Amino acid sequence: MSVISYYDQVAAAADFIRGQSNALPAIAVVLGSGLGDFASRLGNAASFSYQQIPHWPASTVVGHEGRLVIGDVNGRRIAALSGRAHFYEGHDLRTVTFATRVLGALGVKTLILTNAAGGVNTRFNPGSLMVIDDHINPMGSNPLIGPNEERFGPRFPDMTEVYSKRLRRVADEAGQAIGVTLEHGIYVAWHGPSYETPAEIRYLRMIGADAVGMSTVPEAIVARHMGVEVLGISCITNFAAGVLPQPLNHEEVLATAQRVRGQFATLLEVIITKV
Repeated sequence: MSVISYYDQVAAAADFIRGQSNALPAIAVVLGSGLGDFASRLGNAASFSYQQIPHWPASTVVGHEGRLVIGDVNGRRIAALSGRAHFYEGHDLRTVTFATRVLGALGVKTLILTNAAGGVNTRFNPGSLMVIDDHINPMGSNPLIGPNEERFGPRFPDMTEVYSKRLRRVADEAGQAIGVTLEHGIYVAWHGPSYETPAEIRYLRMIGADAVGMSTVPEAIVARHMGVEVLGISCITNFAAGVLPQPLNHEEVLATAQRVRGQFATLLEVIITKV
């Protein structure tokens, strides 16, 4: 029995979505922990569980529904991913970034990556929204390791501007339009699933980190490999380890994300309108 290649798996998933959709998106949003409600705001929507889409990895983390919704936001056709696969679930990074590959294959030109993150910068309070200016990757791996598929992108893609300056300006304009001040900073992808130690947070602060999470960076790398423009936004859901004399827990992350979800959804809608 022949083994289907990774490229053909991506193509099969993209073909399935094309066959089920009357219009394809040029913009996609990946929704982080507790932020998936945005997908329910789309009009004229087609919705698929990840299990329906060939080769698409399941989303098993609490706060990640595991659903792709294609619909309209103020006349713009978008795809919203309510949930993502994570490295800490035991997937390799090709699996973690499978959805990003499919979005690129569908013709998505703009990808908005969102996440829930811990605040390393002590100026950031829980509930703050941070535009990602750049990232640091101490995950110990890279999604582009292995044979390069030239149909996806070049062997050595440039990462000088992973997060688009243009889209960061659009995000700031959108924030001003709705009266929300956005923070800016550097995001670190920690592979998890354990939260960082206070010593690790002190180290991350020393090397320039403002927020830390367990996603986003592999997706951003793969999107840029495919020539997709990227915007990253973190919802700061908690202070990182050692900032306060209390333990960290996922329930706090979800509770803070739920508290700001309306504001966050409005910001996304305005950004999408302006892109």
